[in-house]
Amino acid sequence: MRLDARVCHEVVLTPRVKQVCGIFDLSGDYKNERSWSCDLPLEERDWKIGLIVGPSGCGKTTVARALFGDAVLQATDLKWPTDLSVVDAFPSSLSVSEIVELLCSVGFSSPPHWLRPYSTLSLGEQFRVSLARLLAERRELTVCDEYTSVVDRTVARVASVALAKTVRKLGLRFVACTCHEDVEEWLQPDWVFRPAEMRFHWRCLQRRPVIHLEVIRCRREAWELFRQYHYMSGNLHVAAKCFLALWEGRPVCFSAWLHEHRNYSSAASGGGKNAAKIREHRTVCLPDYQGVGIGVSVSSWCAALFRGAGYKVVSRTSHPAMVASRMNDDRWRFRSRKLTTRYRNSFAVHFFNYSGVRGVYDFEYVGPSLPMRNARMLLV
Repeated sequence: MRLDARVCHEVVLTPRVKQVCGIFDLSGDYKNERSWSCDLPLEERDWKIGLIVGPSGCGKTTVARALFGDAVLQATDLKWPTDLSVVDAFPSSLSVSEIVELLCSVGFSSPPHWLRPYSTLSLGEQFRVSLARLLAERRELTVCDEYTSVVDRTVARVASVALAKTVRKLGLRFVACTCHEDVEEWLQPDWVFRPAEMRFHWRCLQRRPVIHLEVIRCRREAWELFRQYHYMSGNLHVAAKCFLALWEGRPVCFSAWLHEHRNYSSAASGGGKNAAKIREHRTVCLPDYQGVGIGVSVSSWCAALFRGAGYKVVSRTSHPAMVASRMNDDRWRFRSRKLTTRYRNSFAVHFFNYSGVRGVYDFEYVGPSLPMRNARMLLV
């Protein structure tokens, strides 16, 4: 692919311009002209993700438009309804399950926030839902200008991992234009082009950086930071055993567990038929850190901890992302599934609100146990 781009702008000599020229001894016939010309071997290999990166003003947008034309978009180019929830802004051709899958795949996994208008979301949530909307168009190629420019760098890293997985899974092509070098190792692009240096190179797919989490026991008060993000209820049982996961000293995930019955005399039975049972009560990951498996990892870590103490560990969930993860995880054994609804009247369910029926899945942890004395750090 040949890149030939040129930008030329002649300065109009207004009174203010003349005053600036006089202060800084600039020529009155100042002309701004730049050009980029090189060959990019994008046809040589099959690729899914590209990265155009460099400092502000180096020509990233100009280069992207010269290479990809109308495929270049910004999050601000999307139109959102002011009074409808974000799920109503997706193409009508998509089913609800497809929209949910897209939202979860980019790390926006908080169902209560799906029902909000776009304008009420945080910048990080707006960025993620915009990515999901761009992918929902199912275009062969999407080029996102100003990628991660308006979000915290931690959010940018996590969102890049989630986005990369989704793009490769759907078989799409995505190019990010950004001034932030830190997204490269998290986005894992197939190629990188730096307009400031006119340098292009292919990359080999590598593992993203490891996330080091510290998991500690915590008081129930820590739940206040997480309760609004739980997909069902913000209530927490008074007897719950609570754990808090920290990343670089910041709280990112909360997990609470409850005893099914207090049969302590059988705790030494190694999780057998008569072992005391403990159930997952609440596990919530903050929105800015969703999409890289932190919630699933913390949940399994706690399950391994309790199994090491001799408990039979069970979990019940209806969250699509958690169900999909458990179904593909050998550490969890699927036990049963049942349909439930917020309405008790079956006639109302079938004839007035059948869409309110949801599947509830029961799992049992059968993976390796974790000795209490070694329980502290978790790698994701």
